[in-house]
Amino acid sequence: MKSIPLVFLTLVASLSPVISQVEKIDVPFESASPTTERILGTIPDGTPTPPEVPKPKFIVPAKDILHTKTIAQGGRIITVRQITPIALPPAQEAAPQIDLTDPVVQHRIAAFRGKQPHLVFLVVGATVYHFDDSPPRSLVQIWPQAEGEPVTVWSSADFSLLSGLSTFAGSSGETNQLMMMWSVTNLPNKNALQKNFARQFQAPQIPDLPPGAATFVIAPGKPTATTLASIRSLHDLYHNEYGKLKAAYDGREQARLAQEAQLKAHPPKPKDITLNYWRIDSPATSVKGGNR
Repeated sequence: MKSIPLVFLTLVASLSPVISQVEKIDVPFESASPTTERILGTIPDGTPTPPEVPKPKFIVPAKDILHTKTIAQGGRIITVRQITPIALPPAQEAAPQIDLTDPVVQHRIAAFRGKQPHLVFLVVGATVYHFDDSPPRSLVQIWPQAEGEPVTVWSSADFSLLSGLSTFAGSSGETNQLMMMWSVTNLPNKNALQKNFARQFQAPQIPDLPPGAATFVIAPGKPTATTLASIRSLHDLYHNEYGKLKAAYDGREQARLAQEAQLKAHPPKPKDITLNYWRIDSPATSVKGGNR
């Protein structure tokens, strides 16, 4: 798999331009033979995670504490202690580098890949527009396989519901991994801010999308067959698994609101911390033998 390009640094800005010209793409969501896109694994639904197993405490005997200093900072006490040096295990030697040109290594890699299902990696950015009297609309950019030029679409799917999703199965049996950055824009709030503070805000020109099953239109440009298949897979998945996606999203939102209320009612107090250190008699050396 190729490395992921640095696309998210300009993602929010790239989704903001107004798109007025679109090309309608007919997507057969309601065909006689339903698609098989489905969620793989579980989706976060706001259920609390089990508490972590407590880590063993680091206890220093009083006889090994050589010097102690306390500092008050931000409502907490920081204790800095010099302690008797502790013998550490020797550093492990680095494993020898694998020769990828070795025929034996290449054979093992090929055998491993042959056992794995085809993997499709999708990098997606989405801005979901909310209205007072109409369904949300999503402005989406997608980089299939995290490479090439992104494709922009307007979608009637609420892409915020896909925010908890990481892996799903495609209609051809391939495994899709989704990495998505998303945000929500409330247009009535934007208009109110523009009126109250005399700020310039150019509302997007959103194309008409039919009611019913989720559909989309492509912004100017011609997506490749692979890209178009990925866009359709996302919408087929949304259509097939809408109930699960909506329930999981609502659960996450309820948990978020409950946590915010809990933190507001009971703000966390800074915890006291203790820092232990000891002096090294001889300077550390780098791998090449020079002093660091």
